[in-house]
Parts: sequence; structure tokens; C-alpha cells
Amino acid sequence: MSVKAFELVPAVEREQVMGEKVRINIECIECCGKHLYLGTNDCFIHHFLLEEHTTAKGKLAYNVQKLLHKYLGLKKPVAELKAASALERLIVLCDSSITVVDMVTLEPVPTGGTKLKGVTAFCINENPVTGDAFCVEMAVVLARRRAVQICTVHEDRVQMLKEVTTPEQPCALSLDGYNICLALSTQYMILNYSTGTSQDLFPYDCEERKPIVKRIGREEFLLAAPGGLGMFANAEGISQHAPVSWSESVIAAAVCFPYVVALDEGFVTVHSMLDQQLKQTLSFRDGHLLQDFEGKVVLASSKAVYILVPLPLERQIQDLLASHRVEEALTLTEAAQRNIPKEKYQILHKRILQQAGFIQFGQLQFLEAKEHFRKGQLDVRELIALYPLLLPASSSFTRCHPPLHEFADLNHLTQGDQEKVQRFKRFLISYLHEVRSSDSANGFHEDVDTALLKLYAETGHESLLDLLASDNACVLADSAPWLEKHHKYFALGLLYHYNGQDSAALQMWVKIVNGDLQDSTRPDLFEYVVDFLSFCSNLDLVWRHADWALQKDQKIGVQIFTKRFTSEEKTGQLNPDDVITYLQNHSQALLLYLEHLVLEKRLQKEKYHTHLAVLYAERVLGLISRPSATDDQLSAARQKLQRLLKESNLYRVQLLLGKIQDSELLLLERATLHGKSEEHDKALHILVHQLKDSAAAEEYCSWASATHDQFYRQNLFHQLLSVYLDPDVPGGAQTVAAVDLLNRNADVFDAVRVLKLLPEEWSLPLLRPFLCGALRASVHARCTSQVAVGLARAQNLQLQHDRLKYRGGPILVSEKKGCQLCHNTFSEPDCACLPGGTPVHIHCVAKKTLNLPVERQHENAHRSNHT
Repeated sequence: MSVKAFELVPAVEREQVMGEKVRINIECIECCGKHLYLGTNDCFIHHFLLEEHTTAKGKLAYNVQKLLHKYLGLKKPVAELKAASALERLIVLCDSSITVVDMVTLEPVPTGGTKLKGVTAFCINENPVTGDAFCVEMAVVLARRRAVQICTVHEDRVQMLKEVTTPEQPCALSLDGYNICLALSTQYMILNYSTGTSQDLFPYDCEERKPIVKRIGREEFLLAAPGGLGMFANAEGISQHAPVSWSESVIAAAVCFPYVVALDEGFVTVHSMLDQQLKQTLSFRDGHLLQDFEGKVVLASSKAVYILVPLPLERQIQDLLASHRVEEALTLTEAAQRNIPKEKYQILHKRILQQAGFIQFGQLQFLEAKEHFRKGQLDVRELIALYPLLLPASSSFTRCHPPLHEFADLNHLTQGDQEKVQRFKRFLISYLHEVRSSDSANGFHEDVDTALLKLYAETGHESLLDLLASDNACVLADSAPWLEKHHKYFALGLLYHYNGQDSAALQMWVKIVNGDLQDSTRPDLFEYVVDFLSFCSNLDLVWRHADWALQKDQKIGVQIFTKRFTSEEKTGQLNPDDVITYLQNHSQALLLYLEHLVLEKRLQKEKYHTHLAVLYAERVLGLISRPSATDDQLSAARQKLQRLLKESNLYRVQLLLGKIQDSELLLLERATLHGKSEEHDKALHILVHQLKDSAAAEEYCSWASATHDQFYRQNLFHQLLSVYLDPDVPGGAQTVAAVDLLNRNADVFDAVRVLKLLPEEWSLPLLRPFLCGALRASVHARCTSQVAVGLARAQNLQLQHDRLKYRGGPILVSEKKGCQLCHNTFSEPDCACLPGGTPVHIHCVAKKTLNLPVERQHENAHRSNHT
């Protein structure tokens, strides 16, 4: 695919070279800075000065001034010219001889004793190895010799350094450092004249076609290969670039990165080194010279000289982007890095990536566009601005100039195609979501979040609520009308809440629940509002909306209070007494709230427990008096009352007894209340003689003694046994119940007391389970006591043994024996003894801290523990 990379600009016209002579032809060219040298077939050297200038149309042109021309006097064509600018010398190959002339005067310069004759080709080492700034290294090929001579050219002499043998007669060569790239008669090769190593490259017939050997960089060469290929090779013989396919009739080539310029019989072709594609073709007749000099490509016919002026890479890149050739533009941009300062390149690279992203965005290539936007660090507002009305009115954004794209807006881009519109919106949603979670939105979160909210609302996206429920920077003035326009009333309430307008949020949600506004976002919105009020810190709002919630549903509405912290748990919250007073007109809610305080929060206040118990009792009494009440309803209500009566110890017993005293159905509850008052005889009388429920009586004894000791429990069961055996009650003694009680709870009773109570006429087999259990318990208790006594005696004996063991022998003190602490001898028998039996002065122990070996400390600790 074509791109305009170069312009052909005339430099030296025909008349300036040949004048009135017709048969004069240009044979060679050399350029050094602004100085251009031409060698002609009549043995003349022409010296021109090139001055660049810009035309009125902004194009580059050259003013040429001829400074001098010089006849060499050999009557042969000048075959080659090479400039040695450091020496101000021009090296000339004419009539197979090397001559050195002054660059300014073109006068021959003496070269000392070395004469270079019979030369067929030579080249300058542009990567010299001598390290002498005032000499030029040169490689020379001599006729009919299989060798290359390495020479140095000095200001006043030419010196040969080395002769390197080659397998065949060289036809052309190029030199870089120690590496010589040679075109032999049948092949190309690379030879290192320092180490003597060589590397064959590929075959080539020099007789069939003129070889091309061109140094293009450090240790890298460009070669003309068979089949019309331009091959690259480095010093190791490896190609670091893919070959370019040019014409088989190429006669010269040059490199102006990133392009390879080739000259054939009728055209100049330009290939890219990056993708090896043909980029430009220029018609050029009668061309036979093409060389590059310090980035300047000079082209010559036999009569005139032209310069291939490269267009600025930025312009080439923009041309490629204008043609929507994104990948080529990006490849060329990356290649331009070596020619552009780092800071400037970074700015250029980002802009090209952004432009490429918009091109692919317009082509619906969203993945590629997103990647280019990300790498190019696009100001996301450039993208949002394409979508009408998405940016908030308060945004200060203005589009980049010059523009990054050619689109007016999304309508211009889609031309009314609604399917495309939706695809573009889905892409923007995805891109903004990614930008929002990264650092790319720093500085303009309001623009991003507001645009995202509008897109979510417009498309009905499920992430709208997530956006509003998280930290966001949506502009309220822009977002609220947009949500209202698209009937997103619940989301609008969330937006109000996030902006601290809870009253407006609740008004919106209440209207939805009441049916004044239609929004099906949350079917459970009433529960949501109740939950919101339960965590709302504005108590005025809570009281204002609590009655509305309770009117809707007392069971759900009371959660406003049950889910909140009470004032006893967290300051600034609702007081339970105030809530109870408020709920007096809402009986179901009041009951649920009291259950919450007593059964869930476990608040230990008599008034709450009594109030709940009274409500339970009234509920049961109401069901008893109501003919339509079912047994299941009554049973459930009684279970709640019975559970509270048993588990709580805080309610007012006498008050509740007075409530249920007259109800013959609530005997079990009355028994429980008597038990709470320690009136066990009354309770057992109700259970045994009125309810006639021995199982309930036995369960009562277990419940009533659960928090007491074994003696209390035993007395309670004996009391029940006495009730069973009482002959003075209607119906007489309940023998069967008494026997069952004894046989099931043999371990509880005192067997001696029981035997005294039992009538003499009872048979022993009847009480066999009880007697066996009582005997087993007695034997077990006796054995356990004996074991405990034995263990105590053993422990006492062990302690006595340890005491005798650690008591030790006599302590010897003499005038010759020294104190362990002060090392002075003893003058009197009074002393203290360290652990281990070491005597010390008493006053030493009082004044100093013992510093005993670790073993002594452990031993001391061991003894202390046993003691």
C-alpha cells in the first residue's frame, strides 16, 4: 500500500554540470554537509554548495552555487569520490589510482611513499578501530589480486596496515570496524580481518549483475540477492530484518530509516524495513547513482543531481491515519522513536494511539480501540463528548485541538442506525466502567460518573443501583432530571440519599410504595424502606414515617425499632420506653417489640417482662373467650405464655396469678406461677389432683429444682411422693403414680426416708427397680468415698516423703571456710544457707542479690514447688 515518504527535489541542473558540452556524464557523487562533489567522465571534479530553503508553498528546495571545478589531468573518468572531512581531504579513484586532494582547493596532496595503483574499488570505514581522529581507515581492492588492503589516510600520507587474503577476486566491498562485507565473483561473504574468521552468506553471479554491498548501520549490511531480493546481514551472517522484494534490475540502493530506497532502470522504489511492503514508486529515467549521506539521499542521472527529501515522519503517520491504515501508522510511529527526542516522542506516540483508537472506534473495532485508548492515556471526556448530553453542564471540558477524529457526534457516526447506537453505548459503558476502577479518571470523576449514570438509566443497565450504592461523584443537578425522565425513581432516591437528602429519598420511595409513581426496580421496596429507617440516624425522619410503615404492615413496620440499637447499647438511639408508649395503638407491633426486648435482647427489666407476660395472658384469655378460635391458635398462644413463665424470673407473679386465677383452663400456668413463688404444695396439688397429670408433676419437680442443689431437688421429689401417698384427698392415695415415680427416679430419693413413708402392705417386688437402684447408688457412694480416702492418704504420704528428702544434712562452718558471696571467712557461727547447703553471711544475703548458676535456680524452683 502506497504512502508518500519522499519528494524528488532537483539540486544540480544539467547546465550547471556540463555547460555547453554535450558528452559530459556524471560518474560519481559525494556529499559532505552542504558541500556536493561530482566526478565526471572527462576527469573533472565539480564542487557545489547546497543551501536549503522553503518555497512559498512550504516545500523544501535547494539553491546551488558552483564553487570550483578541477581537472585531474588523467583523461579518464573519475570513478569514485570519498570525503574525509576531519582531514579536509577528498579521496579520488581515477584511472585505477587513488589520489588525495584538498576539499576546498581540489589540489592534489602528497601521500608519502605509498602508491595505490591498480585499484578497482575502495571504501571508507565509517566505524573506525584505530581511535585516531585525524586519520581515515580505508579498504582497497586491487586488480587481479585475491586480497583486500587495509590502509589509513593521514593529512600528509597514506599508510598500508594489513593485507587480507580472500578466496576470490572481490568485485565490491563495504567496511565496518574489523568486518569486511565482500561481493566475490560467485558469492557474498563477511570477513573479520582482526580474527581471520569468515562467514559465507549466499551465492551471487557478479558477471550477470552488478553486486550491491551497502553498510546501513553498525555491523549490518544491505546486499542485492538473487531473485530480486534485498537481503540484510550482520557481522555474524544473520539477518535481523526480513528481506525486501525489489526489482531484479536494481543498480543501486540506500537506507533512510525506516525505508530502503532502490534505483532500477526506470524507477525509484521505496520499501519499508518494518513490514517489507512497497510504499512509494517514483518514475526516474536514466538514473545510475543513488547514495545516502548522513540521512540525505542523493540521486543522479548522467546529467543532473536530485535529492530525495523525506517527508516528516509525523506527516507520513498522519497520511496513514487519514487512509485508516492504523497498524502501518503505529508501526511507523514506533520506528520513529530512534529519530525523535524522548519527550517529544512520548507526546507523539500517545496522540497517534488516541487517533488510532478513534479510527477503530468508528469501525466498531471496540477491543482494539479500547486498548489504544488505554495505552494512549486518552482523556476519557474526549470519548464522552461524542455522546450528546452525557457530560454534565458544569463540565469545563473542551475538545482537543487539532481534533483527534473527524466525528461530530454519535448521530453523525451512526447515521440514525439504532443498532449501532446501542453498540456504541454498550462500548462506552464497558470502557467507563474500566476507567472508573483505574486511575485514568483522576481529576474528572464527576464527568465519568455522571455519564455512566445517564447511560445506565437510558439503557436500563443493572449496574445503575451498584453505582449509586457505592462511592460516586454523580452531579445531582444533572442526574436527578435524567433519572426522573427515564422513570428510575428508586435510583433517584438512592441518589438523594448519597447526597445527604434522606427526606427527599424517603418521599420518593413512599410514593412508589403507595402507587403514586410506577417503578418496579424493587418489588420489596416497602421492606427496603423499613430497613432504611431502622438504620437512619435522623430520628425525626424515623418518627415521621414510622406510623406510615405500621399502617401498611405492623409485623414488618415494627422492624424499624427491632433492628435498631437501643439507647442502652448505643447513645443517641431510641429509648425502649418511648417506643413502647408510641406502639400502644399498634397491638401486634407492641407485642413483637416486647418479644424483641425480652426474648432476643434479653433486657433484664421487670416492667418489660411483666408487660409481655400480661399481653401473652390477655391473648390466651381472649382466645378462650372467643368461640371462633381454633385449638391450634390457643395451643400456640399458651406455649408462648408457658415458656415465658418458666424462663423469666423478673415478672410480677401475683399480678399474673390475679389475671388467670379464674380460668379453669390455665391450671398448668397457675402451677408454674405458684412454683415461682416457692408454693410447691399448691403447684403439686393442682398438677396431681386437678389436672391429674403425673408426668407434668414430675416434669415440674425437675424444672423447679434445675437451678438448686441435690438436697433441694430431693426434698421436692419427696414432697411430690407425699402428695401421691396422701390418703385424705378425694380419691385416696395414688399408689400407681407413687410406684412409677419411685422406680423412675431411684437416684433422687433418700431410700431410708422413702421406706418410712411407704405403707407396710406394699410388696417388695413392686418396688424392686427402686430398691435395686437405691442399693446400687449406696454401694457406689461408699466405694467412691473409699477411693477418695485412699487417694488423700497417698498424697499425704508423698508429701511427707518429699519433705524428708529435701531436709538435707548438717552445715559445716569454720574460720577457714569463706562466704560464697563476699569470699571473707566466718568469724561467728551465725550464717544463712543457700539452696544446696552453701553457707553465707547473713548481712551478705541482706545486701546483695543472689547470682546463682542456672542449675541452682532450677533446683531451687524445683524444691520450692514441692514444698
